[in-house]
Amino acid sequence: MEDIKLNVELLKQRVPNLTVAAASVGLRPATVSNLCTGKIPLGRAEVRTLVALATLADCSVDELIIRNKEAEMIETGIKVIDLFAPLTKGGLVGFVARPGMGQLVVLGEIYHRLTQRGEATVFIKPKELALGIEDVLNESKFICQSTTEAFDVITKLDKHQNVFLAADRQTVNTGEIYSLLENLYETGVGPITTLLVDLRGDVVDEVEPYGPLDTLWQFDAELISRKIYPAINPNFSTSVLLEGAHVEKEHMQIQQQARKLLRRYRELRFLGSSYGFDKMPASDIDIYNRGLRLESYLTQPFLTTEAFTKKKGESVSLADTLQDVQRILKGDFDDIKEDEFYQIGKIGQRK
Repeated sequence: MEDIKLNVELLKQRVPNLTVAAASVGLRPATVSNLCTGKIPLGRAEVRTLVALATLADCSVDELIIRNKEAEMIETGIKVIDLFAPLTKGGLVGFVARPGMGQLVVLGEIYHRLTQRGEATVFIKPKELALGIEDVLNESKFICQSTTEAFDVITKLDKHQNVFLAADRQTVNTGEIYSLLENLYETGVGPITTLLVDLRGDVVDEVEPYGPLDTLWQFDAELISRKIYPAINPNFSTSVLLEGAHVEKEHMQIQQQARKLLRRYRELRFLGSSYGFDKMPASDIDIYNRGLRLESYLTQPFLTTEAFTKKKGESVSLADTLQDVQRILKGDFDDIKEDEFYQIGKIGQRK
């Protein structure tokens, strides 16, 4: 979360003796000082720290945070992610899903792609096992049993190498992940992109399950019921990269148009199922059918599942994804059935 910083001026105005005040509410003065100077990136601060500082300053957490205009996207080659909720370099990523919704398959696929590029992929092995955990273990370059071991592994890497660190939400609940990141940044290691999963599925019922995030990927049971994989909901998955001038204007416009189409498509899907599609006007039928095509196009065969699906895994560049989605939105493929777009790469690779 390198695109945000603490509103130090506001804190100084409202809390004159900041370090003393911080200590009085149980915060470490050194940590607060490092957050103010930027030695510790704000994205590595614990949620309770931000809440405590906001309380001292008598402001909201949002008022305490200033967003910069610097953030960098990491292309994964996964269409639904790159288009709707891009991975932020050096940021915090949270998976919101119940068990069995494919989050570990997606994490394993991302790690496979990153490891192939020569990136450092580190996984802190959870204390409890879960279905699909092997998908991540098999694709991780470094498997650690604890945050202490992860610290030792990462600090031995080239300081200029991109590091991707994955962990279970239990390390968030205990505060271990934030302590680890704080200690790593103090050594000068970076950037570190952190991916957090929840093996128990508790995050689905919480408003801020991981605290401040750069990217959130929300998985959808309704998509799973219709075999739409990866089952990442485009309308509820977010990224700070799409909140400012961090991506190209074309990317911003196309993803906004695509979200609008998919929202309306979901409404029409419900209405059609309830009252009949024959009562819909022709314009709504066109929107519905384009939504079907776009939803089908956003499915994708993975490299790591080829042995199970018998389909060749596909990687699609952002440029190709944008071009394909724009053509679907314009109606260039209105004469082609939606199943022609199911589990393909780019549209030129249709069955």
